[in-house]
Amino acid sequence: MVARLVISPVVPAIESHFETSTGAIGLALSGMWAAYAFSQFPSGVLADRYGERRVILTAISTTAVSSLLLALSPSLAFFGLFAVVLGAGAGLHYVVATTLLTRIFSNTGRAIGIHVVGGPLAGLSAPVLAAAIGARYGWRVALLLGAAAAVPVGLLFARQVRPIAPQHPERPMRDQFDPGTLVALLSRPRIAYTTVLATIAAFTWQATASFLPTLLVAHHGYSTALAGVLFSLYFVVHGVCAPAIGGLSDRFGRDPTLGVTLAVGIGAYATLVLAGSFPAVVGGVVLAGVAMSWSAPLQDRFIARLSDDERNRGFGLVRTVYMLLGALGSVVVGTLADLAGWGVAYGSLSVLLSVAVGSLAVVHLRGVSL
Repeated sequence: MVARLVISPVVPAIESHFETSTGAIGLALSGMWAAYAFSQFPSGVLADRYGERRVILTAISTTAVSSLLLALSPSLAFFGLFAVVLGAGAGLHYVVATTLLTRIFSNTGRAIGIHVVGGPLAGLSAPVLAAAIGARYGWRVALLLGAAAAVPVGLLFARQVRPIAPQHPERPMRDQFDPGTLVALLSRPRIAYTTVLATIAAFTWQATASFLPTLLVAHHGYSTALAGVLFSLYFVVHGVCAPAIGGLSDRFGRDPTLGVTLAVGIGAYATLVLAGSFPAVVGGVVLAGVAMSWSAPLQDRFIARLSDDERNRGFGLVRTVYMLLGALGSVVVGTLADLAGWGVAYGSLSVLLSVAVGSLAVVHLRGVSL
């Protein structure tokens, strides 16, 4: 996460150095995030064949090397290429790390919750450090933060985490990519329904991460600096709540915890749209941070509906699907804001979350096995 998030704060300097447009840099960053999403599925297949530890070490090593190459890019074309390599390499990590945790720990909700704290911690610290270092030493030094984070973590992981035998080293790789098998897995009612829930949650997360500061500036008239502070508050709350919600999931069940967490989001986005005072806006930001900490119960829901034989491959597949669909949150909400204003754009997130929470309530009340 650090390696990917340190790029955005120094985009103006990169544009100036390569004498290019924001659109060209945006294309490179889109390629990076697309590569990240697409590599989720093959990462699970590789873990089944070679073991989670090897794949995670490959992900960390690739992140370190590509961050270094990105900082040394001699041209915009190489910058775009290395950004895609960075996304693909970093994308190998998450699915495999999650399934590894489920093999090691019994309290999977808490373990996943602690694991996902890395995202908001990076979101809070990496952009600030990159901006400060970039302003003083230049954008190339700022991008080296990715390698600076990856190298010690990789060494520590290699030293502390013991190898675990791969679950299916005998499986032919070609069979794992059979379209018929993949469609059959995705079409199972329990997997399909959970994928819909995950898509709604990821769509909302993407829209929040992309436009929350813009909403605060354009809709409430706050300064860019104040909007940045409130955005940092969102990441702080997100980071604190993720492991706590994972623990609640272990104690009270995945679906009740997930339903309450997403229900908080209904109030959060309504508050952010309708709030007429600064304290109310702060409350909306805090509630959004809580609501977007849905990862542990939702991802544990996937894991519980996949057999031991298919967890790596299956979780990788559904994560690729819901991340790609969820990525539409940026373009859809941005377009709604252009056409109808921020009230409609962010109000639509409350509507989507209401659909998810309502469906969970129906499933629970009717005792449907989804």
